[in-house]
Amino acid sequence: MKAGKQEWLITGLAVLMAGVVGLHGVIPNSLGRMGSLVESFLPWCGVVVVLLFVVALSRRSGVGLVALLLPVGAWVHSFGGLLLPPTDVGARELVVVQHNVSDENPDPAGTARALLAAGGDLVALEELVGPALAVYEDVLGADYPHHVVRGTVGLWSKYPIREDQLVDIRPRAFEAGWSRGLRAVVRTPYGDVAAYVAHLPSVRVGVRGLASSPRDESARMLGDIVRGEKVGAVILMGDLNSTVDDRGLHPLTSQLNVAERGFAFSYPAALPVARIDQILARSAGVSHVRTLPATGSDHLPVAARVTLGPLPPSGRPAP
Repeated sequence: MKAGKQEWLITGLAVLMAGVVGLHGVIPNSLGRMGSLVESFLPWCGVVVVLLFVVALSRRSGVGLVALLLPVGAWVHSFGGLLLPPTDVGARELVVVQHNVSDENPDPAGTARALLAAGGDLVALEELVGPALAVYEDVLGADYPHHVVRGTVGLWSKYPIREDQLVDIRPRAFEAGWSRGLRAVVRTPYGDVAAYVAHLPSVRVGVRGLASSPRDESARMLGDIVRGEKVGAVILMGDLNSTVDDRGLHPLTSQLNVAERGFAFSYPAALPVARIDQILARSAGVSHVRTLPATGSDHLPVAARVTLGPLPPSGRPAP
C-alpha cells in the first residue's frame, strides 16, 4: 500500500474512533442493539487508538498522528477522570461492597471471608441459593448483625435496617418465581439511606447482536421505582448486567451518580473486560470504585466509597 493511502486509512480510522467514543449515542439500537453492544465495551476503544498510534509512528505518518488527536481527546474527555487517583473525601463516607457470588460457587465460606476483609459498611450479594445462603449468614453475621434476603439477593449491614421489602423488577415474560430485587432503609450515622439490591436479567451476544430486551425492561421498572423513592439518599448495588455507558441502563444512570474514579472491570473474573457490577447513588457521590481479589465466583467483587450529603464550596463533606 502506498504511503498516501496508508495515511488516509489511519486518518479515517482515527476519525471513526473519535466518532464512536464521542458520538456513540447516535449508533442505532434497531439492528441487534448495536448501540448498546458498542457502549458495553466503549473504554476499549482506547486500545485501538494506541495501536493506530504505533502504526502511524512506525510509518512516520504526520497526518495520521495529527488525526489521532481527535480520538485521544474524545477518550480522555469520556474516561480520563477514571484514571485519576481517589480523592480524600473524609467524613460522611460509607464503604459499600457488591458481589455476584455465583450460584455455582464451590467455596461460599471463603468468599464470605474475602468480603469481610474489605471492611464494608454495606455488603450486597446476588445469586444466593440453597445451602450457600446459610453459609453467608453464618460467616458474615458477627460483623454484620443486620441483614435481609429477598429472593436471590441480600443485603448485610453494620447499621440497623429500619424496613425492608421486595422490589418487583420481573419482566413480563418471566415466570412468577423470579425474584431479584429488594429495598431496605438503613439507619446510618449520617441519616437514613434507601439501599437497593438488584440483579437484572442476563444478556446474550450472538449472531443477531445483543439480546438485552428483558434486562432493559427490568432496568426501566427499577428506574421508575427509584424515581418514586421518598428517602433522599439512595444507594443502588447490584449485578446490572451492563456498563454505565450502555443506554440500556439510562433509566438508572440518568438519575443516579456513577463512580468518579476507577474502571474496576468485574466480569468475567478470569479476564475482566467490563464492569457490570455497579454501585450507584443519589444525593451522594461514588468517589472511587475498585475490584477486590477473586473469589469462587465468575464475577470479581467491587467496593466503592460513597460520600453522603451535599459538598460545600470547599469540596469537603458538610459536618
